[in-house]
Amino acid sequence: MLAPEEVMAMVRLQGLGWGTKRIARELGCDRKTVKRYLRRGGWQAYRQPQRATALDGLDGWLAERFRRHRGNADVVRQELAGEHGITVSLRTVERAVTGLRQEMRAEAKATVRFETPPGKQLQIDFGTTAVAVGDEMVRVHLFVATLGYSRRTFVTAFRHERQAAWMAGLEAAFQHFGGVPRQVLIDNAKTLVTHHDRETREVTFNGRFHAFARCWGFTPQACAPYRAQTKGKDGNGVGYVKKNAIAGRRFASWEALEAPLVGWMRDIADVRIHGTTGERPIDRFMRLEAASLPPLQGRPPYHQVRELHRKVHAESTVEIDTNQYSVPWRLIGATVTVEVSDGVVRIRHAGAEVARHEQIGGRRQRVLDVRHLEGIVGLSPDHRAPGAPGGAGSAPAAPELLRPLAEYEAVIGGGW
Repeated sequence: MLAPEEVMAMVRLQGLGWGTKRIARELGCDRKTVKRYLRRGGWQAYRQPQRATALDGLDGWLAERFRRHRGNADVVRQELAGEHGITVSLRTVERAVTGLRQEMRAEAKATVRFETPPGKQLQIDFGTTAVAVGDEMVRVHLFVATLGYSRRTFVTAFRHERQAAWMAGLEAAFQHFGGVPRQVLIDNAKTLVTHHDRETREVTFNGRFHAFARCWGFTPQACAPYRAQTKGKDGNGVGYVKKNAIAGRRFASWEALEAPLVGWMRDIADVRIHGTTGERPIDRFMRLEAASLPPLQGRPPYHQVRELHRKVHAESTVEIDTNQYSVPWRLIGATVTVEVSDGVVRIRHAGAEVARHEQIGGRRQRVLDVRHLEGIVGLSPDHRAPGAPGGAGSAPAAPELLRPLAEYEAVIGGGW
């Protein structure tokens, strides 16, 4: 086949009065070729002759099954043999659905940007990154909430992405924005969404999270499975926070990590010119969105109780988020129930509360009440660190020797 430009040259030369023999000699091709193209009136793409195939008349069936099985051509081939008695190779089916596969890929990538009215939607997500805190690299989970209209962003840091962190992050965002949006768009996190059918889009939310939503008066909405781009406003916000707020920085402590985020939101995120809206988020928020958010009306935080089951270690402690909390030593080896709420750790055994501590925010620390070690040989109730009532949060004093060294010297027959 000749290129379209060469065929166009043939037509132009013919218009100048050139004969086919002269055109063929000028373009270096066969005279019959020139005649064929001039007879057609120009260049035409080669059309492969249509041949009858075993799949003729099954276009609709192939399209429906190919989509049902999410692009798995081999399953379609198996059902083709079972339902229609047509046995063909996998390659034959793949050739038949080439256009469908390309269409499905385009659908998966296609995203239609939509703008939400002021106060309607808040998008939330977590982003994880490693940050230098003190002398170690700590995995930090950044909760990011972005208002759909103004693009104003709220961010706070957690040590995990459990349900308690999602709820605490949302409540902190409501306080930061001064109101509750009508809708909260979330990802399909297991702690929030129990089931989400990809085909029917039926969603079952976690019971506690659903109660949390009713308490605050917002409607939860889960984005489509495997289509995170439907939550793109917050997805972009997570990347922005990770790259701009804490990237490459070192912090002396966890508290030193949390404090700069507040200043970053106020001095950087709120006043930047947003790439999509062309305005500062704080300006759009104050102009329309602030008044559109239903006020908090002094509602208290949703009461959360985090319940855990732990086995008491040989050191007479239970571990929670890498920290150790003491319990009475007689429970060593037993399984206890731990309730964490309102900054307090309550430890129960057989229905009775056996220990209570203030929750600490650090890592690999010990909260020790020496009363939990009373009765161990060499340790009396008076062995408590001075200035620590009840010994809470202090390490026990070293137990005294049961016998003076002189008695051991007499047994072995001399001094050391």
